[in-house]
Amino acid sequence: VRLCRRPEKAYGRRFFTGRALYRPGPGPPGGYHKVSAARCPLRTAAGRRLRLPAPAGKTPAVYLTAVADIDPERLKSAKSVFGEDLKTFDSAEALIYSGSCDAVLISVPHYYHPSMAIMAMEAGLHVLVEKPAGVYTKQVERMDAVAARHPELVYCMDFNQRTNPLYQKVKELLESGELGQMKRVIWIVTDWYRSQSYYDQGGWRATWDGEGGGVLLNQNPHNLDLWQWMCGMPKRVKANVYYGKHRNIDVEDDVTALVEYENGATGCYITTVGDAPGTNRLEIDGERGKLVVEDGKLKFYRLRVPEPEFNASYKKGLGKPEVWECEIPVKGTYTSHPGIINNFCDAILTGEKRIAPGEEGIKGLQISNAIHLSSWLGGEWVELPVDGELFLEKLQEHCKEPVIA
Repeated sequence: VRLCRRPEKAYGRRFFTGRALYRPGPGPPGGYHKVSAARCPLRTAAGRRLRLPAPAGKTPAVYLTAVADIDPERLKSAKSVFGEDLKTFDSAEALIYSGSCDAVLISVPHYYHPSMAIMAMEAGLHVLVEKPAGVYTKQVERMDAVAARHPELVYCMDFNQRTNPLYQKVKELLESGELGQMKRVIWIVTDWYRSQSYYDQGGWRATWDGEGGGVLLNQNPHNLDLWQWMCGMPKRVKANVYYGKHRNIDVEDDVTALVEYENGATGCYITTVGDAPGTNRLEIDGERGKLVVEDGKLKFYRLRVPEPEFNASYKKGLGKPEVWECEIPVKGTYTSHPGIINNFCDAILTGEKRIAPGEEGIKGLQISNAIHLSSWLGGEWVELPVDGELFLEKLQEHCKEPVIA
């Protein structure tokens, strides 16, 4: 993308993304050659079905200058939408070193997020990386190290759900101390339903070599990021993980994880692709009550007297604190991907604080790596930060080819 110092000249279009294909060639090992400078209205899903263009005008500080893909048909489709002035490239390297853009969005199979981001930053480009940050922490640590050597560049993650006012309000309440010290968090995220036909479309998804995992790496990076963003990082994790339980795939499709925090709080995280209609319910208990997020609403079951204080003073045997059920008003608009893109541009142009700093991408990945590692070690507790060397060793045991650096 090119950034607009004069916003009235911008096209305000969304980014181009899609499923990259396998092809040996120069560049990253394995030859995934797809990077985009921005998302355009053309958006391809696995199976190459085209979605309708998104409304223009939502990202006025940026416009599309070039796209890259190893599939010539996709490049033709991009030109048909944007016209012949759009530059197209058949490799990430060609686009990155073309001089045609100020910033890139890395939207490729997960293993290549770090290597392509590193290439772009070393070429002097600002970088917005699609979720997840990578497949394993060691490769993301390398990406973060390069970013640290280039403080003049803006480096962000496309964690669009951080723009949801609902979760922003939860974070605000926790950080303000309104809930008191957190005691327990339970998140049931079982509304990520995927049918067998979704996986039967083939490609790199739901494979260890192509995607590096299943529901944790594909559907859940946003939730895991929100979890740590709101509640902080746990100190250790243990998990019960099922591989191919509901679908004919090699990777995980059903997960139950337990966590512990430094202050003694505990947590439980449950997710699957096999439940319909499924549930999305977040419950956070604290000294002053509990927060519940469900069906787009935030409720605060507020104790009139904090539980520790009630417990210390109450002398009548059976009894519990008075509780007030309050529906918390949530103001604002969920701006999703355009909100992240606009923030990314504002960080470049005016120094605006980043909503999703690139350096924070590793946090949710730490949790998902720990969940996998715990299951591979027979359900043992795994301390955070995760042992990157051990995780990589165990990941390699599940891959047919050498793990991509």
